[in-house]
Amino acid sequence: NTDRSRAMSGKYIIGSLVGSLGIAYVSDTIVSDKKIFGGTVCKTATDKEWFQATDAKFQAWPRVAGPPVIMNPISRQNFIVKDP
Repeated sequence: NTDRSRAMSGKYIIGSLVGSLGIAYVSDTIVSDKKIFGGTVCKTATDKEWFQATDAKFQAWPRVAGPPVIMNPISRQNFIVKDP
């Protein structure tokens, strides 16, 4: 009798999890994509030219970094690796 009740409870738990995920997905889609409360998608998220200009700006920035570091989490010390 105990095994049967465990099997039944597992079925209900999994079913309720799947159901709640489904409800959450549908609710998110309706609120975010269908805009039932109004609003619009900002121009910067939909404009291809804006995206290309921003990407070009980020790619043009110089990449600067320090020397490589070996981290020792036990002693909490970092050691700079010397070039050979």
